[in-house]
Amino acid sequence: MMNNNQLDELSQIIENRYGTPETLANWLDLAVEMLFYVEEDTFSREELQEVATALRAVVRVLRGV
Repeated sequence: MMNNNQLDELSQIIENRYGTPETLANWLDLAVEMLFYVEEDTFSREELQEVATALRAVVRVLRGV
């Protein structure tokens, strides 16, 4: 269970970086898709970097870093 600080930080990340929870959810969905289909020239460098950034931010909050 996340504490209030983690929830606040996650909310700030979503609002400041992604605008809406739906936008972040879309990036995370793309991350899952990438795990199944990553091949050369399947996704752009920017898409891969956005997904990595989203996952790192969520993981950081969940770990309380």
